[in-house]
Amino acid sequence: MSILVDFEIRREVAEGRLVIEPYEDNLVQPNSYDVRLADRFSFYDESETVIDPFDSKTVSEGLVHVAQESIVLKPQGFVLGATLERFTLPRDVVGQITGKSSLARLGVMVHVTAGFIDAGFSHPPATITLEIVNVGNRPVRLHAGMPIGQMVFTRTAPCKVAYNEKPGAKYNGQSVAAHSLYFLNKK
Repeated sequence: MSILVDFEIRREVAEGRLVIEPYEDNLVQPNSYDVRLADRFSFYDESETVIDPFDSKTVSEGLVHVAQESIVLKPQGFVLGATLERFTLPRDVVGQITGKSSLARLGVMVHVTAGFIDAGFSHPPATITLEIVNVGNRPVRLHAGMPIGQMVFTRTAPCKVAYNEKPGAKYNGQSVAAHSLYFLNKK
């Protein structure tokens, strides 16, 4: 297992094994690829209604979707965003999304816990949902198109069942910030 470096990322893209759409060569870093923020956001309106992850009605109730060029994230604010880029990973490469240190220094965390992208994600290429929170004490404006994080790619042994081949791959093909589909796990 090893992290892909710049020339390996470029080679994987050139060979069509790693799909990044749109791809821009200047976003390739020594050990990662910078991802940019899309212009669609989702968040919950303020309410005392309890969200039950097993109840689709409470998960979608009060969920607001907006398309705009920027959004102000208040202190302790939370918003779902998405990468501008869509990805397809081969069955022997996993992704790990991490924030940009310059934004972290302003209090912005790019993902709360869901930064791991399985091998074989996604057919067709899909965006990565970002769970963005402001842990700082001042509001921060985020702009569509700005580099928001870095995707690190790690080569592994080829998996037997890729993400896109798994039954119930609920976020396969997502095109915008996807809200929780945890309720689909309930049996």
